[in-house]
Amino acid sequence: MSKVRQKLLFEHTESRPRVRRIAGRKVVVREVPCKSLLNRSSIGDYSFNCYTGCAQACVYCYARFMQRFHPHPEPWGAFVDVKINAADVLARQLRRIEPGSVFTCSACDGWQPIERSYKLTRRCCELLLDAGFHLNVLTKSKLVLRDLDVFRGRDVCVGVTITTPDESIARLWEPGASSVADRIEILKQAKAAGLATAVMFGPLLPEISDTPDVLARLFKLAADLKVDRIWTDAMNPRPRVWPSVQQFLRRHRPDLHSHYRSVLFDASFRRQYERLLDARIRKARKAAGL
Repeated sequence: MSKVRQKLLFEHTESRPRVRRIAGRKVVVREVPCKSLLNRSSIGDYSFNCYTGCAQACVYCYARFMQRFHPHPEPWGAFVDVKINAADVLARQLRRIEPGSVFTCSACDGWQPIERSYKLTRRCCELLLDAGFHLNVLTKSKLVLRDLDVFRGRDVCVGVTITTPDESIARLWEPGASSVADRIEILKQAKAAGLATAVMFGPLLPEISDTPDVLARLFKLAADLKVDRIWTDAMNPRPRVWPSVQQFLRRHRPDLHSHYRSVLFDASFRRQYERLLDARIRKARKAAGL
């Protein structure tokens, strides 16, 4: 068989799945090839993901919709496909793409635990920055601190997602993510490194982190950290999200089940909810002097 034929077979064949213990849970890991990496995005000019699936297993994760296009026998959070040739594919794409802003990453956490060994997100960030792109990083993982040496002095905004300031609640909703304290530390170290910082408060969990008291705590935190940008997001009825949230509520907060259903699926109730939430956010922002 020719070397060219051997190369083509390799590039289009998945490796044998392996089961790894990640964040205390069994996760099926597959090494797979990709044909492209950098994609046009509504969040920025571009986005990329070196992994399909995410071992952080957040209950509310909107990226569960990916399973419609990439079916897996495992539930979301129990598998990760590693795009093993991501850096090589990106390097080829960068030869013909104009620089712009890149949301890092859009359908997984680029610094989820498996990135510690594969370092694909790190390498892709290096390639993008060397090519003149701006990076908007968003993560829940303290592993991103490893890459401050890549970001320092470059066009990068380092952001973290904080869904709730309560550590015990965060552990339930985001079992594989870093602690809230670690996420705060990310912002402190990024700011100390001279980088722009951002925080995403979302999805704001109805009756848990969307209350006036909790919003006041969140916005005061943002003010104290002197972040450069704040995003907020309500919980949305994305495909495949409700079954996960519903199962979680039945186990941990059955008293909130009907309320969440109304927020997500009752159009009239949701419009009213969003108006009230917007007013609470504005009040919390003003009180924090932002």
